[in-house]
Amino acid sequence: MTDFIHPALLFILGALPIPFLSGSVRKAYLLLIPTLAILAVLAMEPGSYGEARFIGQEILIAKVDKLSIVFASVFTIMALIGMVYALHLADAGQHVAAFVYVGSALGVVFAGDYLTLYLFWEGMAFASAYLVFAQRGGPAIRAGFRYLMVHITGGVILLGGIISHGLATGSLLFGTIAGALTNGGMGVGDYLILAGFILNAAVPPLNAWLTDAYPEATVTGAVFMSAFTTKTAVYVLARAFPGTELLVWLGTIMALYGVIYAVLENDCRRLLAYHIVSQVGYMIAGIGIGTEMAVNGAASHAFAHILYKALLFMGAGAVIYVTGRRKLNELGGIYKTMPLTVALYMVGALAISAFPFFSGFVTKSMVVAAAGADHRALVVLALTMASSGTFLHTGLKLPYYMFFGTDRKLEAREPPRNMLIAMGMAAVLCIAIGVFPQPLYALLPYPVNFEPYTGSHVMESLGLLMFTALGFVLFLWALDPENTISLDTDWFYRKGARAFMWLAERPLARYEQAVSNVSETSALPLLRGAARAGLRLDLAGVDAVVNGIAHSILHGGGRLRRLQTGVVTHYVLAMIVGLIAATAVFVVAWR
Repeated sequence: MTDFIHPALLFILGALPIPFLSGSVRKAYLLLIPTLAILAVLAMEPGSYGEARFIGQEILIAKVDKLSIVFASVFTIMALIGMVYALHLADAGQHVAAFVYVGSALGVVFAGDYLTLYLFWEGMAFASAYLVFAQRGGPAIRAGFRYLMVHITGGVILLGGIISHGLATGSLLFGTIAGALTNGGMGVGDYLILAGFILNAAVPPLNAWLTDAYPEATVTGAVFMSAFTTKTAVYVLARAFPGTELLVWLGTIMALYGVIYAVLENDCRRLLAYHIVSQVGYMIAGIGIGTEMAVNGAASHAFAHILYKALLFMGAGAVIYVTGRRKLNELGGIYKTMPLTVALYMVGALAISAFPFFSGFVTKSMVVAAAGADHRALVVLALTMASSGTFLHTGLKLPYYMFFGTDRKLEAREPPRNMLIAMGMAAVLCIAIGVFPQPLYALLPYPVNFEPYTGSHVMESLGLLMFTALGFVLFLWALDPENTISLDTDWFYRKGARAFMWLAERPLARYEQAVSNVSETSALPLLRGAARAGLRLDLAGVDAVVNGIAHSILHGGGRLRRLQTGVVTHYVLAMIVGLIAATAVFVVAWR
């Protein structure tokens, strides 16, 4: 790896000095490492790096191609933006966790074998969980624990799949799984790997960990979490399972599922989390379609999504930071004191809504166009409906009730300057990609034969968005947020955990106590009596016999020892007596 600098190592090893730095030195250092990582990605050449053998298997630490470079590029850019956003933090632990999180995500992106991938995969889970625990408080601790348990379970499933796949194929190299294009050719291990991947992608019904944990994370931690976990899952699915038909329908369901649940949400970050589920659905569907345009659309939409979703979480985080509130029914009227935050948030809202000249327009439409080119009318219809719902809730409902709405006379101000700068960086990129999409298209895995700015496409998009805005105005009265909790699939493992604890604390504990009581009152006295009887038998019987034999042997040995005088004449006399006795016995026996 002499001509290759792994950006994952820059972050993971770079996390070590952070606790020992402070002030301006720490801030400069936090910006230096992501900058160096961006330069390292820009300098990369396609190829394989770090080949070795371990436990009889070929290991490939890094495999670089166009697909890995496009994800690594946006990951390192997002790391820099996220660090700018978090510069005001004095908590070194959050900075360390963020560095390890980003480094682990980059390790997954470049992993050339499943063992390397798995190690970094688990590193992501533990590092990101800390960003939830760091918020402290009961809700955050419980959400972080559930988040960690779900991802540990997913990791075990993934590890089982990796072992099974390795035994079946004889190789642990990471690439397109044979049979993924037809599904029928996949083995048990391949399906387990797929299950581990789609759990991290938050595919329903395995999505509740995302909407449960992200709203409870720290203000800056949620920004990082919105960018990496689900998008590394998109990457590995694009690498291993392109063209898998199941993913088309899972992705389509995701796109609608997230939008429907966003209707019910009152927590601003939970609403945004549901739209992560929805937007990742476009990417999963594109990977499932599997054509060059569809995979390009999935990769480009992941690139754009990381930036605009981070911008949205940064905007919501800025509101939480200055007001201490995150429920829409408790917010409103702060647009007067936070105009910059409002303007920057709306850039992200227009980008996720696929407005022309914003990043989502040139990426999301590629996936929809790929579905149309593959003659999937139902998928096109569902994704178009989801796009309308996204604008309704993220572009209209959330900013209206968060910034405008009822004037509650909240004490608010613009957030720290570094937070505004980070939001500005993301906003500039959202606009730049929308206006000049060709640099992003040039990064994509396949040649791009797609033109987003056609007259019909622009008019169709604007018509859909304006119709959605009209519906928002007409039915605003029905969209008022309510202070309620929406039940999601996390209900099952929340209730399941309670049932397990009840089982452990009640029936099982009582059974254990009953067995212990029986043991103490009946079994133990019997065993003790048997032990005492055995001891008596041992002392009076076995030990007496053994001691008697030993005493006899010692007594006989003493007598024999007296016969050994050491005088030669005595021995000669004894021999003569013995010889006479033997002769007498022989004569008597002969007669």
